[in-house]
Amino acid sequence: MGQKGHKDSLYPCGRTPMSSLHEALDQCMTALDLFLTNQFSEALSYLKPRTKESMYHSLTYATILEMQAMMTFDPQDILLAGNMMKEAQSLCQRHRRKSSVTDSFSSLVHRPTLGQFTEEEIHAEVCYAECLLQRAALTFLQGPSIWAQEGAVRPRALYGPSQAYSYLPGPGPQHLSPLQDENMVSFIKGGIRVRNSYQTYKELDSLVQSSQYCKGENHRHFEGGVKLGVGAFNLTLSMLPTRILRLLEFVGFSGNKDYGLLQLEEGASGHSFRAVLCVMLLLCYHTFLTFVLGTGNVNIEEAEKLLKPYLNRYPKGAIFLFFAGRIEAIKGNIDAAIQRFEECCEAQQHWKQFHHMCYWELMWCFTYKGQWKMAYFYADLLSKENSWSKATYIYMKAAYLSMFGKEDYKPFGDDEVELFRAVPGLKLKIAGKSLPTEKFAIRKSRRYLSPNPISLPIPALEMMYIWNGYAVIGKQQELTDGILEIITKAEEMLEKGPENEYSVDDECLVKLLKGLCLKYLGRVQEAEENFRIISANEKKIKYDHYLIPNALLELALLFMEQGRNEEAIKLLESAKQNYKNYSMESRTHFRIQAATLQARSSLENGNRSMGSSVSL
Repeated sequence: MGQKGHKDSLYPCGRTPMSSLHEALDQCMTALDLFLTNQFSEALSYLKPRTKESMYHSLTYATILEMQAMMTFDPQDILLAGNMMKEAQSLCQRHRRKSSVTDSFSSLVHRPTLGQFTEEEIHAEVCYAECLLQRAALTFLQGPSIWAQEGAVRPRALYGPSQAYSYLPGPGPQHLSPLQDENMVSFIKGGIRVRNSYQTYKELDSLVQSSQYCKGENHRHFEGGVKLGVGAFNLTLSMLPTRILRLLEFVGFSGNKDYGLLQLEEGASGHSFRAVLCVMLLLCYHTFLTFVLGTGNVNIEEAEKLLKPYLNRYPKGAIFLFFAGRIEAIKGNIDAAIQRFEECCEAQQHWKQFHHMCYWELMWCFTYKGQWKMAYFYADLLSKENSWSKATYIYMKAAYLSMFGKEDYKPFGDDEVELFRAVPGLKLKIAGKSLPTEKFAIRKSRRYLSPNPISLPIPALEMMYIWNGYAVIGKQQELTDGILEIITKAEEMLEKGPENEYSVDDECLVKLLKGLCLKYLGRVQEAEENFRIISANEKKIKYDHYLIPNALLELALLFMEQGRNEEAIKLLESAKQNYKNYSMESRTHFRIQAATLQARSSLENGNRSMGSSVSL
């Protein structure tokens, strides 16, 4: 449909000579290559001269800054990334057609007017949608980062001139309202950007599927961008609990997991600018999201397949070494995982944020091995160097110290009781709310506020459950046996000790964790008995109400392994419908959703085992 002879060949049917767009994409691919070889500053320096003129240079530059901000959680990094992404969006806007993308593309799909768009304009649309999505992510992140620490400085860009660079006061009703207002405005802005981005990607996907679509000179990069956005939206939306998804569907959102995975897999297999971003998103999905928010059944073969070519090409690439460590950990190969994470730390020294991600993983690796001193060491490093959640890090330090035996030497100079008491004062204040994992740590720490506190029985192993760590140790009998021995000793101590207000809660916690170990050791009947004890004591539990729905969830997963899917679904429905306002409720709902989909899929396929089940 292009007008031949026009000085600007029109897209998508027109062809252009070696264009500035083509040159820009080649240069951005070079910058990306620098980034993947740990040359982070070099990548930014290479891009910077053209960030004011080239939308791809500007977007790539801003994306690298955003990745840094996501890892540091530092307010200044987030502000810098946000400003750069805003500039990139403005640059994309200048290259777009003057009419709105929704109006234009709605008519494009149905009328033969594709030739009205130049290749540059069509690329501007996908870059614009990407900017919107990334700015939305930064908007949501800005809330916690701005008032993450007491005394944090308020950036001028987010507040009025009279408030600029004022210090945040301590918590109190008189200060809560402005924070709530700022937070609400941020979330509304973020929500609008998400919706606009979603609509743009949806129209672009329709365009690519249209019979009138003809491939331009740089079509693979354009299509890769569409697949990245469409895949990310579909995959993310499909993972949400049913009640949230229904609300989003009411305002025009929808998500299909299979379609999302297909789009990302196609994007990952192409040779486009965004192929590696599709790979990273898929690796996050397979090694984090389906693991922490799912049932622990990870498509590890697919993750390894995605990672292998990049690890071969970038053997010292910190990003890929990190994912290699995650894969080894999920497989239960803890020593191999430790080696990979250590290699990741040694591979580069410029971005300490990669080190912090590895420290978190190393902390858990040594937890699985029951090596409390090493686990404490990494929790301590995180508490001193990283800003994501001081409360969680300090809680973990205290938790590891409490796991030491009475005869064990503690060379660290910290006292677990004092550390536990410090946790409530370290929470991130986001309009009066905090991160779920912090809420959990704070609730568990409160018993230490008493002058004569009653110790938590096995806090490190309890937090390990919150992060689905039993699905890791369950891969290795030696690890499971070691953790079960620790749990059994804690159970014996509770039985011998005097009764107190926490006795039933602590005993039920031990039963939950013991049941998990027994399940992975194949002692199914004993595991079921331990899970049922928790339900039997439901009315006696005073504080740890999360134990009840999670016991039902674990019993359902046990039934699913036995092919008892109908019984499992009933338990999952009970866990979802009958319990509210407990610790880590959202995470439990994500896991219930994943298990329910898995059980129903097995029933529909006539498969009574978990052998061919799907995750999330």
